[in-house]
Amino acid sequence: MNFPPHGTDGALVATTLRTTTGDIPAPAALLLAGDLRRRGVPVRTGPLHLNEHTRHSTIDRGALGAAGLGVAAPPDDPLTLAAAEQVLADWSAVAGPRSILLASPRSFCAGVERAIEIVERTLETRTNPVYVRKQIVHNTYVVEDLAGRGAIFVDELDEVPDGATVVFSAHGVSPAVRAEANERDLEVIDGTCPLVTKVHAEARRYAARGDTIVLIGHAGHEEVEGTMGEAPEATTLVETPEDVSRLDLADPARVSYLTQTTLAVDETAEVIEALRAKFPLLHEPPSEDICYASTNRQNSLKAVIEESDLVLVVGSANSSNSIRLVELSRRNGTPAQLIDRVGDIRAEWLAGVRVLGLTAGASAPSALVEEVVTAIGGLGAISCTEREVTRETVHFGLPAAVRRGVQS
Repeated sequence: MNFPPHGTDGALVATTLRTTTGDIPAPAALLLAGDLRRRGVPVRTGPLHLNEHTRHSTIDRGALGAAGLGVAAPPDDPLTLAAAEQVLADWSAVAGPRSILLASPRSFCAGVERAIEIVERTLETRTNPVYVRKQIVHNTYVVEDLAGRGAIFVDELDEVPDGATVVFSAHGVSPAVRAEANERDLEVIDGTCPLVTKVHAEARRYAARGDTIVLIGHAGHEEVEGTMGEAPEATTLVETPEDVSRLDLADPARVSYLTQTTLAVDETAEVIEALRAKFPLLHEPPSEDICYASTNRQNSLKAVIEESDLVLVVGSANSSNSIRLVELSRRNGTPAQLIDRVGDIRAEWLAGVRVLGLTAGASAPSALVEEVVTAIGGLGAISCTEREVTRETVHFGLPAAVRRGVQS
């Protein structure tokens, strides 16, 4: 049978259209599959032989040959058939040649690479279960991949058995969490990004000298919770200049500020200026707390915004630095959408789009960006241009417990 059985697989989306004269590649399959899933249609992908049950479209790609869009649906399932025809119509309507501007740097930063490698090596060298407190990095694909390899993700330490191995995420934890782990004799492997560790050290130093710490960040973010936990009684959180205007601190002459590492540079600068105006004796960190990776990805996006009709940012919804990229594009007048995977792209977003800006947050794998390029190429001829604003060479070493590769 060339179509899925009724009531089981729903629709088959072609990765290749097989005809009597040869195969037609269908690299846009993941776009169609994602659209059908949003409509509630069960989907599988694979090669598809063209016959009377197949709904398909062939796109002229000039010198690059032909690309196809194809979906097979059971003939006795009119709802699935109607959905397949609508999806094909929608994507065929936005087919055509495009330019893709790739912002660089994009995707993984050194802190994310380090955190993922810590989990991977811990899984390889421990015979007992390996737990990870919170998401190791804020990316759905990464977490699902590591979970598939055996990592057990938990929200809090009370879900971890006494004496077990636990990895702390790249976003850091408060001293209270570390104390709990010690009391329960947990083997702790610390995946905290060294740049977050730097902010924690600054918080301890400022609190020790008697300062009130104003932390610029987003309420509820794991990194903010960990940093505030270093000196909770001495720390107050602000997000906007308006928050600064409402501050009423006991000793305005003893105020320091810190920032979450994944903020938007331009918006944070506005908050810092408000702090300087309100507290002329404000103490500042010796170096910027916003991490190099967040800054670089924002700067590289700025290099493509003006020429783009639309910007796609690959990253998960809980990734602060990815969300900041979407906001940056929109503030500069270019529509932007956050996508976890290529299947999240909607046909209507691409209507009239001839130049597509593409980037990824620091916790999103580069393979997901490549998936987007391939899928968009299935809609017509593409030209890809990379806009590199800087070359990242930062590397962070692994914790001693991981380098040793033995269980303590």
